[in-house]
Amino acid sequence: MNQKSTMKDMLAEERPYEKCERFGAGSLTDIELLAVLLRTGTKGENSLELARRLLYPPSFMGVNGETHLQDWTKDDLLKVHGIGKVKAIQILCLCELSKRLSQMSAREELDFSRPGTIAEYYMEDMRHRKQEYMKLLMLNSKSRFIGETEISKGTINMSVVSPRELFIEALQKNAVYIILLHNHPSGDPSPSKDDILVTRRVKEAGELIGIELLDHIIIGDNCYVSLAMRDSI
Repeated sequence: MNQKSTMKDMLAEERPYEKCERFGAGSLTDIELLAVLLRTGTKGENSLELARRLLYPPSFMGVNGETHLQDWTKDDLLKVHGIGKVKAIQILCLCELSKRLSQMSAREELDFSRPGTIAEYYMEDMRHRKQEYMKLLMLNSKSRFIGETEISKGTINMSVVSPRELFIEALQKNAVYIILLHNHPSGDPSPSKDDILVTRRVKEAGELIGIELLDHIIIGDNCYVSLAMRDSI
């Protein structure tokens, strides 16, 4: 499509808004959906072209050689020609809403005895993060969720993951079982030597005070690894 074309130059059935009105939102491509939400483009560029640049930017690539709309920060968006403060905030809110809706859907299937449901629930929250984050999930004697906390940020190793601080948090919540959860920004959830070492140290420490480590789940890009399922705990 010529970047200087306007929506008026397009046939009515090709315009995203009219197409949605006539055939439903399911008939729209990702670019068309975003274009509808953006509403307007900029001088010499319609909303479809602006949406395409946001979804498939040539110079903003993620760690896997790909980019996701969720990867953009407010500062990144404001550097894009045609994106002002209002549109930037709208896009950030759209991404947050998408994440929350995904979690809401996954919550119905969430079962702490099934690693896949845990990974699905936290996937959208963690897979786009650019640094490693580790969460501690705490369960009671009936394996019911009683709380979570973020216990580290950055490379996961024994220097930043302290079993002492971890179990202080678990004891304060009267947890009987815990699950570790962290992301790999590379998108590859394969456990590193440090991941396995941290897991074993936490398990050993938990055995001394009566809090059992059930699993350590590593989140990748729409994939995960359960160390419990790999018999690495």
